[in-house]
Formats: sequence, structure tokens, C-alpha cells
Amino acid sequence: MPEHISKQFDTELESVRSRVLQMGGLVEQQIVTAMEGLATGDMDLIHKAISDDHRVNAYDVEIDDACQHIIARRQPAASDLRMVMTMIKTTTDLERIGDEAEKIARMSKMIYESDRVNLPRFHEVRHMADLALEMLRKALDAFARLDLTAAAQVVRADLQVDEEYRAIIRQLITFMMEDPRTISISLEILSIAKALERIGDHAKNMSEYVVFMVKGKDVRHTSVEEVEREALQ
Repeated sequence: MPEHISKQFDTELESVRSRVLQMGGLVEQQIVTAMEGLATGDMDLIHKAISDDHRVNAYDVEIDDACQHIIARRQPAASDLRMVMTMIKTTTDLERIGDEAEKIARMSKMIYESDRVNLPRFHEVRHMADLALEMLRKALDAFARLDLTAAAQVVRADLQVDEEYRAIIRQLITFMMEDPRTISISLEILSIAKALERIGDHAKNMSEYVVFMVKGKDVRHTSVEEVEREALQ
């Protein structure tokens, strides 16, 4: 490939990569806004988290379209093709994280409109949200810097988020059995915890794509230890 075309291609790739990171920043803020809305009952924040989903979806369509154009025009090979595939897959996971953030905001709206302001296990849910957000930030950082160590750390962190989710389920079941009047609010809190658990899963996926992009090896559906071995060797 002549140098000027090669430089142009690099510029195109960098432009799309930058948009993926912008989308990531928007999704991250959407989760923060949704959780703040849940904590405070501020309907402006809750509605903002819901409406921001349209912006996230617009990024998804735009980036997907840009990647398809690159494949059609440039016919990238090897690491360039892996980069394009990683951007497509990462964008899909970011869009789904946006859906989960919207779900948290919708559940918050339902809770406050029903005047169920006593939130059982809120402290645990807030902690789980902090863990999931940290996973997302680190996954985006791993993507930005092609940092395999950070990617492996995200995959490892998903185990903790899953454990926190299981603990919240156990606590809420006990809560509902002791006082059936808490069933509705407990189920709503459980839905929010499930959304956070899914956010962790998507951040983990994004980190696995980084390993694929750098090493050319698909580490999905393998053990945490296998991902760590591949990332750190």
C-alpha cells in the first residue's frame, strides 16, 4: 500500500477509534446519572439517563457504518482487520451497556413514582455499581492503550461483580420472606442489580476483544486463568 494511502487509512482507523472512546465516555456518564437518579429520586437525572440512550444508539449506528465502509474500501488484513472487528464488537457491547443504564433509570422512575423510597440493600447495590463502572473504565482504557494487563484485570474483576450479585439475591430473598410487603421493591432492586451484573459482563467482553486484537487469539469462553496467561505472556 502506498504511503499516502496507508497514512489516510491510519487516520480513518484513528477517527473511528476515537468515536468508540467518546461513545464509551457517554455510556459511562449514563450509568453515573442513572445511579445518581436512583440515589436521590431526581427525576431530571432519571429522564436524562433514559433519553441519553438515543445518543448511544446513534453512535452505534454511525460507528458500525464507518467500520463497514473501511472493510469495503480498504479490505484490511491481519491486525488492521482485527482492529476493525474489535471496534464493531466493542460498540455492540457499549450499546448494550447503555440499554442496561436506561433500565436502571426506568426502574428508579418506577420506584419513586410508587413512593417506595425505602431502598433495601441500596449500599450493596451502590458498591456493585462502583465495581461495574471501574470495570468499564478499565476496559475502555485497555482498548485505548492496547493494555493487556488492564484487560486481564477486568476479566478477573467480573468474578467479584458476580459474587456481589449473588449476595444481593440472597439478601433480598430473605428480606421478602420476612416481610411480603417488601416483595415489589425487592424485585425492582433485584432488576437493577441484574442490570449492573450485565454491565460487568459487557465490560469483560470488551477486554477479551482487546486480547484478540493484540494477540490474534479468541479468549472468549475460556477461564480467567487462560485469559491471564494469554495477556501476560
